[in-house]
Amino acid sequence: MTSKPRFALWTRFQTKHPELARFFVFFMISNGVTVLQLVLMPAFRWAFDQTTLVATSFQIWPVGFNTDGSQHFIFDYPAGQLPAGGGGLAYFLAVQITIGIAQVVNFFAQRSITFRSTSSIWRAACWYAVAYVAITLFAAAAQGFYKAPIYRLLMETWGWGATGGTVADLITMLINATISFWVFYPIFKWIFRPVVAEPTTERATTEVTSG
Repeated sequence: MTSKPRFALWTRFQTKHPELARFFVFFMISNGVTVLQLVLMPAFRWAFDQTTLVATSFQIWPVGFNTDGSQHFIFDYPAGQLPAGGGGLAYFLAVQITIGIAQVVNFFAQRSITFRSTSSIWRAACWYAVAYVAITLFAAAAQGFYKAPIYRLLMETWGWGATGGTVADLITMLINATISFWVFYPIFKWIFRPVVAEPTTERATTEVTSG
């Protein structure tokens, strides 16, 4: 009995503030996706850390230099366990698989719930994939600056050991999620924009007849 007034209140809010309501729904779904990432990331890290992929370096696409003069890579995952190493290919796969799963969930949830889009799902998916790749490259390049210091601080300086590694996992994933949150909202508004209705055949026929 009490649910109807609540829904009515939300409906009135949507009618009066449609953009703010849409952003709120986007925010809530994004938070849910972030929680999903926080759950998946440690699980994938643990699974891949049991393999030899940790000892496989993955450093591609050099872009400039770090403050210590070493080469900086967009994807910078040197071999070895963190914080001494960069996690190797194991860390790279854990991060990218986690983000990939989360973004697939995010795409369909935002499309159907937040924007209620009826536009071509294939066209939207293509543009989303392009945006996802671009943002992933940017986030990966930025991660090269903060990943190692965070792990070193928590695991060595503060002496948290494995617990510090888990906390660092969560922090790095939260940073990635925050970047995605603020960038993807305008992108979603564009790729899920309303379909403009074209003139009907009946109207076109009437215009020709009247002419």
